[in-house]
Amino acid sequence: MKTYRYEIFTAIIEEQIHSGILQSGDKLPSIREIKKRYHLSISSVQSGFEYLMIKGIVESSPRSGYFVAEQREENIPKAKTELPPVVRDEEFMKNILLTSKRISESSSFNTAVPGDLLIPQKLILRTMQEVIREKGAALLRYYPSNGLETLRKQIAKQMGIYGCRFNPDELIITDGALQALTIALSSVTKAGDVIAVDSPCVFSILEVIGNLGLKVIEIPVHYRTGFDTEYFRKVCAENNIRALIVTPNFHNPTGIMMSDRTKKQVLEVAEDHQVCIIENDMYSDLYFEEKRPSSIKSFDKKGVVMMYSSFSKTLAPGIRLGWLYAGSLFAKAERTKFALGRSVSPLYQELILRLLQGNSYERHLRSFRKELNRQANQLLDVLRKSFPQGSYFHKPQGGYSIWAQMPEAMDMEKFHKYCEKHKVLFTPGDTFSLTDKYSHHFRVVFAERITPESLHLLKETGAKAHEFIL
Repeated sequence: MKTYRYEIFTAIIEEQIHSGILQSGDKLPSIREIKKRYHLSISSVQSGFEYLMIKGIVESSPRSGYFVAEQREENIPKAKTELPPVVRDEEFMKNILLTSKRISESSSFNTAVPGDLLIPQKLILRTMQEVIREKGAALLRYYPSNGLETLRKQIAKQMGIYGCRFNPDELIITDGALQALTIALSSVTKAGDVIAVDSPCVFSILEVIGNLGLKVIEIPVHYRTGFDTEYFRKVCAENNIRALIVTPNFHNPTGIMMSDRTKKQVLEVAEDHQVCIIENDMYSDLYFEEKRPSSIKSFDKKGVVMMYSSFSKTLAPGIRLGWLYAGSLFAKAERTKFALGRSVSPLYQELILRLLQGNSYERHLRSFRKELNRQANQLLDVLRKSFPQGSYFHKPQGGYSIWAQMPEAMDMEKFHKYCEKHKVLFTPGDTFSLTDKYSHHFRVVFAERITPESLHLLKETGAKAHEFIL
């Protein structure tokens, strides 16, 4: 830190004032006296006095010299500002904890995102560094409101391989999947409209629906076919259904995959009743069989299907980048997107583009799918052997989730209290519906690294569950 010559005398004067040797109104030595005593130039002495005056401890009087300023005590208010308590929605906060709280990798089976040990950290960080070096300050500017053109073209090309014909000009890059869903619903509905959702349905989707003021009819998911098409047909005949939100591939929370026949039937009902299908394609890349499953959009010839996805489930939850294919509703969707945020992170857009253009993303997916499949089988084996007879655990063909159904005779309140006490985190079935139809269900997520400790905890929990049969 820079020092000044005048500090030789100003420090002494300050100390004398603070210690009480010099009192308010006392006359200070003249400029000439200080110049002679401390061997300073007149300009240095003048600068020193100016410094003391700026600090408010010295004042000058014309033709009389410098004096110690009157030291006034600040009248600082003693009372602190009282703010009203922040009102929180207890049910919302409970659901947030049930679906996202993480205690440890050995006991958290409730968060449907890849755990730290399954995230391709080196690949992501290395690619980010490359992008930052090459793009520099350009990453600090706005990108196009509907997203980087080359990224939209790359996504359209990728989806074309899977049978989905996308015009890249009708694609919108979004801040994650929930923003994409919000835009899609806002483009086709208004508050008070009735929509259908597959049931059980993830808490976050139900929250988006609630925030938009929409009414909901839940359509049951079937273990074998993936969807109750006949019930959907009946609901559409009796109600003005504006949209259907559906996850046909590796549905969350059940892990169920809709059959191709059912996908075509759902599309047929939607066409007959002019219902917009909003297809969630977030888990389709996480298949365990030989190839990626078909989507409803791949059978769509009349343009009734909007589709959305994101990279948070396949790469890392912190990468908030998704996309929405809006089709004929693009103009309205684009305006809604702009109102929700001018531009998605340029760094994330360039990162995803770089990963998709090379083969590193596909290499990661291959190893990721293999690990998820292995972990799903490990958990299934322990769950089926450890829990009471009459329990059912659905074997997923991809994704993250195992859907558990307990015997009706089980006291689920005692079971969940035991899990909470021993910090074994599942997501209760009631979280996934506005009804009470899933009170004897829960979701088990295998996106964290499964360890011997994880398996031991599950065995203990399953053994204890026998005691809760009434």
